Amino acid sequence: MSDLNSSSKLALQLMDNTSLNDDDTAERIIALCKSSKTAAGHTAAVCVFPKFVPVAQKTLKELGLSNVKVATVTNFPAGKADVELARRETAEAVELGADEVDVVFPYRALIEGNEQIGFDLVKASKEACGDRALLKVIIETGELKAPALIRKASDISINAGADFIKTSTGKVAVNATPEAARIMLTAIKESGKNVGFKPAGGVRTAEDAKEHLDIAAEILGADWINPSHYRFGASSLLPNLLNTLGLKKDHVDTEGY
Repeated sequence: MSDLNSSSKLALQLMDNTSLNDDDTAERIIALCKSSKTAAGHTAAVCVFPKFVPVAQKTLKELGLSNVKVATVTNFPAGKADVELARRETAEAVELGADEVDVVFPYRALIEGNEQIGFDLVKASKEACGDRALLKVIIETGELKAPALIRKASDISINAGADFIKTSTGKVAVNATPEAARIMLTAIKESGKNVGFKPAGGVRTAEDAKEHLDIAAEILGADWINPSHYRFGASSLLPNLLNTLGLKKDHVDTEGY
């Protein structure tokens, strides 16, 4: 990645501008959508709880941002080992109009040695998405901790049909790290499949974003990095990127992600 300004502009256009707080309101989601349109371009998506998908879709359309995707979350944040729950929540999210669904992998089951339920849950969730929505699988790297488990969860998710693999919910102590990103990007490269990557939680500054983009460019090449393959899941990153670019924009406070 050439310089901080270039990487900051790219990072902005790769963002899933996120608000996943228990006290979210329709007004906050409307403000989130408005903040996604900036002088440096628009974010790739907004990410909200399922009940706010319709208001996000409506607001983005009114803003002339119909090409900004609406993402939501399922099996979130607990990552329960319940295939039917994840399938049902994912199907319901798609019916609400979500373009993308970020489902939490049953990471505790994997830690306990059960690999099959993770495969089954991702496969069922992907089937619920059909060709109507992308499926991003959150493997919760900060809880898996061990590199071998991070790689195992990545491989299982890819083999079960994930469109993206994502580091974190943003709801645990350790979220996206460069080390986890390297493991997951290597898994994507070695799979030979058309799978994207999303670091989420903990990417707060332009410098953080550049470090992650540099790792992706090293492993998969700069040309691979685009909204079809790469996203940042963040809430506090956007104002920092705008500040780095010398732009000022009001931004809703969506702490906690």
